[in-house]
Amino acid sequence: MRVTVRLFAGLRERAGTGRLEVDGVERAGDVWSRLGLGPEPGGLMYAVNRAYVTRDHAVADGDEVALIPPVSGGAFVLSREPLDVARVTGEAASDEAGAIATFVGTVRRHSRGREVVRLEYEAFEEMAEPMLRGLAGELKARHGLCEVAIHHRIGAVDIREPSVVIAVSAPHRKAALEACQEAIDTLKETIPLWKKEIYADGEEWIGRGS
Repeated sequence: MRVTVRLFAGLRERAGTGRLEVDGVERAGDVWSRLGLGPEPGGLMYAVNRAYVTRDHAVADGDEVALIPPVSGGAFVLSREPLDVARVTGEAASDEAGAIATFVGTVRRHSRGREVVRLEYEAFEEMAEPMLRGLAGELKARHGLCEVAIHHRIGAVDIREPSVVIAVSAPHRKAALEACQEAIDTLKETIPLWKKEIYADGEEWIGRGS
């Protein structure tokens, strides 16, 4: 199928155009891989002929497929796709920053004396994203930060893959480092995210946190 692809905001700038034609597309979710723009952004939404659809929505020849970047999520994203550490760090960059501190939480092979196959994360998304933005605002005020970005996976996450990436920038390194640690500690305690550890011999919900 040949479809017209519409791009907006940062996606339009990355592609260098807001409209292009793409061949070989059967489902809406096929479009991103045809664009050659790197990893798919977390929170990306699809619309076919100006109506929101799921990634597996079948398209017809001549359809218009719009790729909608996160509107409310911004630098605070819950993603079912692999996280891009460089992207998160870039979102925390600032001309006023003298330091950017990052934390990358990854899935480890062993936990609680058992062999882990993968993790599965679930979130109350409508609450979690606004709470992440609120956490960022509190950290910026308390530590004098420049910018904060937090991306967290939901769904299945394999061994060695990042499950959460946090980046904070500040004029001085001490504030950036302290705020980064506070960010992950507070996230684990307060944000409505739940983790299930899938073992070689069973599974267990761990509760909130990363």
